This record gives sequence, C-alpha cells and structure tokens, in this order.
Amino acid sequence: MPAADLDQLDLAILSRLQEDSRTIAESIGAQVGLSAAAVQRRIKRLREAGVISREVAVIDPKAVGVDMTFVVSVEMERERIDVLDAFRKQVLADPVVQQCYYVTGSADFMLLVTCRDMTAFEAFTRRTFFENEEVRHFTTSVVMDRVKVGLGIPLTGG
Repeated sequence: MPAADLDQLDLAILSRLQEDSRTIAESIGAQVGLSAAAVQRRIKRLREAGVISREVAVIDPKAVGVDMTFVVSVEMERERIDVLDAFRKQVLADPVVQQCYYVTGSADFMLLVTCRDMTAFEAFTRRTFFENEEVRHFTTSVVMDRVKVGLGIPLTGG
C-alpha cells in the first residue's frame, strides 16, 4: 500500500496502535471519530497490505537478565552479493542480534546486539566475526544507557 493511499484516519489509527497495539477498536474509534467496526476494517486492511508488519510484546531486557547492549559496526572483506547474503543469513538466525542494517560508509553493517553479560558477547563475537573469514574488521561500542528505544515511525510532520 503506497503511503499516498493512507488517509488521516489511517495515520491516526496507526499512531494509536504504535503507542499500544492492544488498544481496543472502540477506544480508537472514539479518539478518531469512527465506529469500532470501521476501525476494525481499516486495521484489517492495514495488516493485509503489510503496513502493519508485526505486533509484538516489548520486554524490558533487565527484567529478564539481559544486561548488556552493544552497537557493532562490521566491515566485510569483500562486498559481493554472496558474501553479504551469507552474513545477512547468519545474523538473521542469531537471537542476540536485535537489529541489523546494511549501511553506506566505512562499515557494511551496523548491528544492535543484546547479551546477558560480556562472556555471552565474547561467544557471539567468536562465532560471528572471528570464525567468519569474510569479516575484515568490527568495532564495538558498549551501550551505557538506553536513553530512547523504540520502533515507532513518525507519521506526521517527521
């Protein structure tokens, strides 16, 4: 669904759902001026069109003993499609990689990695970087404070 096909009511519904995806249609409808049935139809259409790609629970890492977060830049040995695809596949399969971005600049990938402790992170670096001959270099920054964390998309004026 192209962005041009989203009207102001769709954007208002998406905004409410980004704040809390468990908000009931009646409540959203009251906020945006639609019936609950109309809200439900729009949400169904947004899901089917892939505008809403997933609905998940956001878990506080510290509450489950995952105390460390790392931002890792990765430079590959060669920038060939097969090498990049193999690395993508590797990080997609690793549950400690929360986010992975293929980027421009000196690095090829930027990763957001969460681990219980430094020992777990070292194990990750061994299997992901040191055992991969296609990784030329990686640089790690340890997150000291989670100032802002989110996946919300600016829907108006952003």
